Amino acid sequence: MTTQPLLSIQDLHVTIPRRKGQVTPLNGVNLDVYAGQTLGIVGESGSGKTMTALAVMGLLPGNGYVASGDILFDGINLTQEKPETVRKLRGTQMGMIFQDPMTSLNPTMSIGKQIGESLRVHKKYSRKDARDAAIEIMRRVGMPRAEKIVDDYPHQLSGGMRQRAMIAMALVCHPKLLIADEPTTALDVTTQMQILDLLDELKEEFGSAVILVTHDLAVVSGRADTVAVMYAGQVMEQAPSEEFFASPDHQYTRALLAALPERATHSKERLYSIPGIPPALTEPIKGCPFAPRCTFATEQCHRETPSLLGETHKVACFHPGGEKLKVETFADTQIALTEQPIILQVEGVCKDFEARAGSLIRKKIGTVSAVKDVSFNVRRGETFGLVGESGCGKSTLGRVIAGLDEATNGKIIINGKDLSSLTGSDRIKFHRTVQMMFQDSAAAMDPRMRVDEIISEPMAIQKTAKRKERMERTEELVEKIGLPENSLERYPHEFSGGQLQRIGLARSLALNPDVIVCDEPVSALDVSVQAQVLNQMRELQTQYGLSYLFISHDLAVVRYMSDRIGVMYLGTLVELGDADDITENPLHPYTRGLIDAVPRIDEPVLNREKFKITGELPSAIDPPSGCRFRTRCPFAQEICATEVPNLEEKGTVGRNGQAHQVACHFPLLPQN
Repeated sequence: MTTQPLLSIQDLHVTIPRRKGQVTPLNGVNLDVYAGQTLGIVGESGSGKTMTALAVMGLLPGNGYVASGDILFDGINLTQEKPETVRKLRGTQMGMIFQDPMTSLNPTMSIGKQIGESLRVHKKYSRKDARDAAIEIMRRVGMPRAEKIVDDYPHQLSGGMRQRAMIAMALVCHPKLLIADEPTTALDVTTQMQILDLLDELKEEFGSAVILVTHDLAVVSGRADTVAVMYAGQVMEQAPSEEFFASPDHQYTRALLAALPERATHSKERLYSIPGIPPALTEPIKGCPFAPRCTFATEQCHRETPSLLGETHKVACFHPGGEKLKVETFADTQIALTEQPIILQVEGVCKDFEARAGSLIRKKIGTVSAVKDVSFNVRRGETFGLVGESGCGKSTLGRVIAGLDEATNGKIIINGKDLSSLTGSDRIKFHRTVQMMFQDSAAAMDPRMRVDEIISEPMAIQKTAKRKERMERTEELVEKIGLPENSLERYPHEFSGGQLQRIGLARSLALNPDVIVCDEPVSALDVSVQAQVLNQMRELQTQYGLSYLFISHDLAVVRYMSDRIGVMYLGTLVELGDADDITENPLHPYTRGLIDAVPRIDEPVLNREKFKITGELPSAIDPPSGCRFRTRCPFAQEICATEVPNLEEKGTVGRNGQAHQVACHFPLLPQN
């Protein structure tokens, strides 16, 4: 590490004027980044971490501006340079990977042209040279078939490939500084690990400095050299990574760590929920900004503002360290699942879609086998977790179970009634027993309807209650999900993401269903808000005897919530068993690859060399013969190409009364 930082942010204040007043998203930020090292910036939404990155890049929104402070990059004060100078540096010496590549890429330009654009603008490359350079950097970031994809458009690429294209665009000029803003938030754990490994490799190759912005503390663990925690536009704690995770000092940092599902996986205790909400930053903050939410705050904390003090481990807190945060446990109301009736039966379910191509006349070119011969059951009060990569069919299966899509073959049986045999009013009534929580609650709600109308709508459609009864039920549900009574008169855009997810939960409970299909219900939430929603779901499950089908790519969350877990790959169920048994003793190579790809703060449960899933996901139009995972499996043999493995009992019996099952010709040996 050089003695002088490549980037030095000094007492940075940013102001964004509004029609009434102003917002101060950054309030005295101090950060240093050295060449060849990674700085991880973490915090809740609205903490200022992304705004810090945008300020460095000269991309502040609207009429936002740097009110005071300095941004020194390689000896140049960016706050005092002309926009033209900053623009040139942004194209050649600084690169940024944005959170959502689909909205950041130009849909009207091919990937190759977008990657080579900065070379043509800033380095005067010819069209051919820029295209060749784009292909070369695409190969370097692991893009398959770079010569073909260079002429494709963003909508033709998968999420992981679009993210690789964004990385290629940021790196094509070999910048000294690379800023990655939530680069893996919406990606599967396998793709996430590939992207993070790639950033590490490129940092070593180019000697670049990297700023990794994320709300996921596990992502920066083991990746960042230094970690900074931001809250209300200020740095609250900063330390070398190992020291940071071994002994966090600020109460906010400790609260974020306590909210992680992996910290409560074994004890099944409640996740720590940070009380209150972050400040709006529209008015000057008196005292410590975290004081209103801190259980250890004193009068001094509300009166005085702590300074960021320390040499290598810096903290802005009057009472660093202190006692361990108190975490409550759920009421001891665990039910014996083996004594509960089976509420949901999935028997040999298949779901196929026609694949069509052509601009004017769209002809059928094949069949997408999204779900293939899947069978399992769920008991009353049980949570069944469903995991797998994007495209594995888990969300499609959830929609089929919820009655939103028709199964091509097989049966969905709820309370003894076969969904495929129901028609007319009987099929409409079926939705009283199965409801769905969607991943994007905002998109699933009518923006023109008030919250009371949104929650009561299922009761009105099903005609299960009169108007007065519907309102009483709606008020009861709003109280149970922890929102104020005046929420009923407000509209979806007036709520945060976590509050919208709670409203979605209340809506799904309106008809007193037996089963709720939860499709990635917390994937887009901060860990603190995620903890609140997950705690709420578990409490309501106990109260109402609910059964959950919990779909997610986050294995830590799935393990915390689930009694049993099913692992899907390319439409098939490859492993099924007790949640702890699946995650601690995976028998299928694919399951092991998923588990080893999960970033962890603590030591992994299984002390072993990581098993990495490599290769491309095969097309569901033409899946591999035999075992569908064989093209990516290091243990595959001839029999794997000719015979489809069946789910067979190989392990211990779980709480549901069923044994650990795996569909593999060469299952892994149980780990000690």
